[in-house]
Amino acid sequence: MGNEPVVSPPRRATTAPDHLPGLLLGSVFVIATCGLIYELIAGTLASYLLGDSVTQFSTIIGAYLFSMGIGSWLSRYLDEPLLKWFIRLEILVGLIGGFSAPLLFVLFEYVTSFRLMLYALVGLTGVLVGLEIPLLMRILEDRFAFKELVSRVFTFDYIGALLASLIFPLVLVPQLGLIRTSLFFGALNVIVAGVALHRFRETRPYRRQFTGVIIMALLVLGVGFAYAERIMTYTETLAFQDQVIYSKSTPYQRIVLSKNNRELRLFLNGNLQFSSADEYRYHEALVHPAMQALPHARQVLVLGGGDGLAVRELLKYKQLQSIRLVDLDPGMTHLFQHNQMLLALNKGSLLNPKVQVINGDAYQWVRQDTTRYDCIVVDFPDPSNYSVGKLYAAAFYRELDKLLAPGGLIVVQSTSPYVARQSFWCVRHTLAAAGFHTIPYHCYVPSFGEWGYVLAGRNGHWRGDGALPTGLHYVTPATIHDMLYFPPDMAEVPTEVNQLNNQALVRYFEEDWGPYTH
Repeated sequence: MGNEPVVSPPRRATTAPDHLPGLLLGSVFVIATCGLIYELIAGTLASYLLGDSVTQFSTIIGAYLFSMGIGSWLSRYLDEPLLKWFIRLEILVGLIGGFSAPLLFVLFEYVTSFRLMLYALVGLTGVLVGLEIPLLMRILEDRFAFKELVSRVFTFDYIGALLASLIFPLVLVPQLGLIRTSLFFGALNVIVAGVALHRFRETRPYRRQFTGVIIMALLVLGVGFAYAERIMTYTETLAFQDQVIYSKSTPYQRIVLSKNNRELRLFLNGNLQFSSADEYRYHEALVHPAMQALPHARQVLVLGGGDGLAVRELLKYKQLQSIRLVDLDPGMTHLFQHNQMLLALNKGSLLNPKVQVINGDAYQWVRQDTTRYDCIVVDFPDPSNYSVGKLYAAAFYRELDKLLAPGGLIVVQSTSPYVARQSFWCVRHTLAAAGFHTIPYHCYVPSFGEWGYVLAGRNGHWRGDGALPTGLHYVTPATIHDMLYFPPDMAEVPTEVNQLNNQALVRYFEEDWGPYTH
């Protein structure tokens, strides 16, 4: 017994040169990057079109990972020849994942059950991506010991995922946009199929057949890439009533400008931000009730308001020495500093020597700033998701309190007290919980309906009859007086305080606006 030779278990014959396992491991890196990109595209696109980025990303990621699990389970039913299955799979992933973004943009305007189509496409892509890694591991199992195989495959898989998560927001979205990004990575999947087809000897019997399919797939994806802007313009033409004259995806949002014979409109992620026909009502009401009560104001901080329209109103007060504007998106402020139509609208306010434009996260900025401001104008988008909701939290308002000069005032745009009654009063209650005396008011803006604001200060000594600049189109002492009256259908209702750990305001906002948007 002890003298019997040790016999190693038989290994399957190697059907390819030794360098080809490295090629397949490189394929793991590429397909992992592509797979995560498709997931990020679906989440980003859903947040653009449906709002509430946290909910959309959470549900998309969950559905995608679940679908990948189904794909991994189904991989057991794929029999030899495995390379042939792998090539088929890469072509399918490339076409379905590659055309996911343009297809979803078009479907959003044509189908009533968009969410069903979204999750069906996410599920199909996830199943196909879930098949890839188990299939590759089976192809490589006769070339590596099991523990080495698992180590190498998942190392390349996770590195690819890291790369995708870094380049997607920093490079791909701002430089290529969602449609071109999906088509580009779809082409990478197809190229992986082509490389595998021509580098392995056992693919010779079906090489000619698949070569034609791969060439056609790359041509279709290439045509889509070349016409991506036209596809995007077409989908935005469906979404917006007026002619789209400018559209751009930044790392933070989708900016669209539309125009008709009467007005220019700005949309962020599909939500109307202003109409040039009546924006003066909104911005005069935002700025002048606070500023007319601060005749000695010298320094003002504007948070949000990257369009420069609030700054335009502030510059009507000649005593101001400096205005600092902090807006997250450089794409927004750059547009309103250089586009001639927009410069005519904001009177070149962001180019004024008194104005300092800073691109950064407002929450981080106010925690580091040490300047004392006589007036702080808070002009953020509505709190439709948690990333914006934090800027309406009590903790944020306490940070603003540290920056407020003695006798200074803060004004916060606070959504509609008619449509979003809970949301509006939640803003007031949150400011009060942060230690401010508050004065709620509202005005009618035709593009939006009734719109609300909250004035806040350390004391209640505010008067609405101070001097106003000449040339205003809407605000007068009389209109300021009228703004303070709330009829019964907009009267105060009890709400929770918006805290960072509960984001009650986002929940109220969804409840209030949900019937109007779904």
